[in-house]
Amino acid sequence: MDLILVTSALPYANGPIHLGHLVEYIQTDIYVRFLRSCGNDAIYLCADHTHGTPIEINATKAGIAPEAFIARWAEDHQRDFRDFEIAFDAYGSTNSPENLKYATYCYERLVAAGDIDRREIEQTYCETDGRFLPDRFVRGTCPNCKAPDQYGDVCEKCGKTYNPTELIEARCVLCGKPPVRRSSTHLFFKLSGHEQFLLDLIRRPEFLHPGLASQLQQFFQKGLADWDISRDGPYFGFPIPGETDKYFYVWLDAPIGYIAATELWGKQTGKAKDARELWGAETEGTRIIHVIGKDILYFHALFWPAVLHVSGLKIPERLLVHGHLTVNGEKMSKSRGTLVAARTYLDRLDPAYLRFFYASNLGSGPEDLDLSPTEFRHRVNAELVNNIGNLANRTLSVLADVLERRLAPAAPASDGAGAKLVSQAIDRAGEVRAAFERLDYRAAIRVVCEIAHSANQFLQVQAPWSAIKSDPEAARRDLSDAAEVAYLVAGLLAPVVPRLATKLFEQLGQPELSYAAIADARYPLLDRARPIGDPAPIIARLEPGQMEGLLGDGAAEAVKPAPVSPKAASAKKAAGEVALAAKKGGSGPEAPVAGGEIEYADFAKIALRVGRIVTAERVPKADKLLKLTVDVGEGSPRTIAAGIAEVFAPEALVGRNVVVVANLKPRLLRGIESRGMLLAGGEGKDLSLVDPGPLPPGSTVR
Repeated sequence: MDLILVTSALPYANGPIHLGHLVEYIQTDIYVRFLRSCGNDAIYLCADHTHGTPIEINATKAGIAPEAFIARWAEDHQRDFRDFEIAFDAYGSTNSPENLKYATYCYERLVAAGDIDRREIEQTYCETDGRFLPDRFVRGTCPNCKAPDQYGDVCEKCGKTYNPTELIEARCVLCGKPPVRRSSTHLFFKLSGHEQFLLDLIRRPEFLHPGLASQLQQFFQKGLADWDISRDGPYFGFPIPGETDKYFYVWLDAPIGYIAATELWGKQTGKAKDARELWGAETEGTRIIHVIGKDILYFHALFWPAVLHVSGLKIPERLLVHGHLTVNGEKMSKSRGTLVAARTYLDRLDPAYLRFFYASNLGSGPEDLDLSPTEFRHRVNAELVNNIGNLANRTLSVLADVLERRLAPAAPASDGAGAKLVSQAIDRAGEVRAAFERLDYRAAIRVVCEIAHSANQFLQVQAPWSAIKSDPEAARRDLSDAAEVAYLVAGLLAPVVPRLATKLFEQLGQPELSYAAIADARYPLLDRARPIGDPAPIIARLEPGQMEGLLGDGAAEAVKPAPVSPKAASAKKAAGEVALAAKKGGSGPEAPVAGGEIEYADFAKIALRVGRIVTAERVPKADKLLKLTVDVGEGSPRTIAAGIAEVFAPEALVGRNVVVVANLKPRLLRGIESRGMLLAGGEGKDLSLVDPGPLPPGSTVR
């Protein structure tokens, strides 16, 4: 069996872990737990990224040595990761003996291959401090947009990159005085000599998402630029062998931290004395997977593989690239209060909420993930608490309360609605596994929620609590079959919310259920001779006040009573238009009647119901139309055609609760018999589906 080495990008030891960082670490942790549950030999490796100018600056400001500065952040980072249930097999530092060993190793091979070139470059130099000034030691006015107080490498306002020498009215960040220009010899890695190797690599779909490979083509069209891998001292980093007062640039030694962490793991476990036993180019039995954000794609898809190739080391087989976290549709921002530290979240909320929410929204591609307080609370309460948690609690509490903690003997697999329910749930577990394998967590969670929902519907129909006195064994049988589904759901969700899954295994009185076991499972899953444990709610409902102010002022407004917002006003207008259309025999806002008043009696004719979107797909040759199936609590879902394809991706809608105008006459749209309409507010790209909250399908909206 191959050993799978999985890594996340190294967090910078210059500040706290925040919610944006956690997208990647939670995503990777889930993946590694899933791989292990399937029976794979997988380890999760990471390290603190510790070198470079910002750390040197901030350590100086704090009045401590850089080594003490990074040690403080290393402790904080690892504490936050532990509390979010992110479990590394080894966690190192780029300022370690192992990292120095392999940085030197790689550099010497680049030199031997003739891939290092010496060039004179002009740099900013501070005569007062007597030093060359790296990018972040210089601030001034952006040469592109003229924004003041920008760093020497990139403008935070317009995003333009440039050299420190191009800044207008540049000044040294240490003394505030204008620098001069001086020449210095630097060392360059000749990346331009590896274009064909890199083109062949990024075109492999198993290595990189094809869309991302297309984005990288721009660098080849204008020719790959050689990389300056050196910095002048003083500099917090590793000295370059054979050079005087020259240090490795952080982007040479930072990814080498993956190799150093491997050696650290090997030493700690006794499984490898040298990382090259696993990273050697000719080594068999090792697979390497990097999980990264799209902002560092260039480094990992071009620069890093070229260094590994020249150094005779193994090329990662796959880059898994995710998007950024946005909050309320906007980039995270300190000024808006949306750059939330992990510890700030942990002081107020359960980490399982965030792990579940991220998994519910992470697809297999590099699209951004949005954290809306309203959507966050709805998703957590509707699916994790009301659907999954409720299934476990309502089942086990009755079994423990009046049925003596005993499960019923299993019925024949072909006999009874409960056995059929469990068998169908087991059959669907393959869909969950396939979704996790392709990193489509969103699809996996959707299927798990549907499995739990089917068991809740089964209980609603069977109503075993009503039969306890008249036929206790029938009640026991139905509750035991529902407990089977709860057990399966716990196993399927264990990589996502491990602590909650462990709670449920304990309450069921059963061993942990792995994906490897599920693959060969048949009804019954539970050892029916074992008594259940002590049932209790596995997680509390998330109340609005718990999130108030957590994500800035905007988030606070989103979760507390407030004046009518523009979106709410638009939704109200949409409801009025529905009423007018209904009065005139129309079918809704597609042909709205503007203005005018209506009678309360007319509005009362509209039946608004909670619906849950079960499936969503695009309609061929109809760019604006989506074909939806929506559960409106009627036994079988309705088909509804909605003109919202320009705003919502189909996969983003599945599982969402919506408001359905339920008593419109059916109409034919592009060959689809549409029975109902979704209530929405806003216009164009600002269109928003009205959210009824975590209510069961069919509930009346008043």
